[in-house]
Amino acid sequence: MSDDAQPIRIELDGERSVSGLLQEPPNARACYVFAHGAGAGMSHRYMEAVARGLAERGIATLRYQFLYMELGSKRPDLPALAHMVVRAAVSQATELTGLPLIAGGKSFGARMTSQAQAKEPLPNVHGLAFFGFPLHAADKPSSSRGAHLADVHVPMLFIQGTRDKLADLSLVQPLVAGLGKRATLKTIQHADHGFDVLVGSGRKADEVMTEVLDGFVNWVQEVRRDHG
Repeated sequence: MSDDAQPIRIELDGERSVSGLLQEPPNARACYVFAHGAGAGMSHRYMEAVARGLAERGIATLRYQFLYMELGSKRPDLPALAHMVVRAAVSQATELTGLPLIAGGKSFGARMTSQAQAKEPLPNVHGLAFFGFPLHAADKPSSSRGAHLADVHVPMLFIQGTRDKLADLSLVQPLVAGLGKRATLKTIQHADHGFDVLVGSGRKADEVMTEVLDGFVNWVQEVRRDHG
């Protein structure tokens, strides 16, 4: 396949389906099953930039819509339905690529993927990677949304901005530490929940994206090595 994203359909239950975009570069060594955040779908500029950057680094991606986004609703799906979509996307990624899988996503997509994994392991998924795990509501620090992570038994990567209002670092750091060797925290200095940085920080958007993507790929290489 080329580096261009290929539109696909992901069947859910015989009656419903959602859209997906498969981006598989030549000689890809893994595929990231990449779920979107609550407010924007799989074609958001950040999702596209991550998929393009990972393709350049030899990682395929399968982006996909949650059903509410597919239907044009602003109200996110209930967890049980979101988990069904995650599982269907993972199954489709295995069928289409045959590659080892990493699953996860941006914000809401990260949390729904981790919840699905905690309830029942996702087949062929070697690890979970989160682009801005939403630990709590904005400016309402709490760790309760991370309690289920104790039931996830594959490697996890948390990529978190130091200015993320949905994930206070003073809570994220002990949470990740408590998960032991299977959890890795990569902090992105001066970045917010969307990984944007203030002009006054002296950092540029391209520099931040490179740091995020290189960190992701280095972690994937470690996970692959551990899986032989």
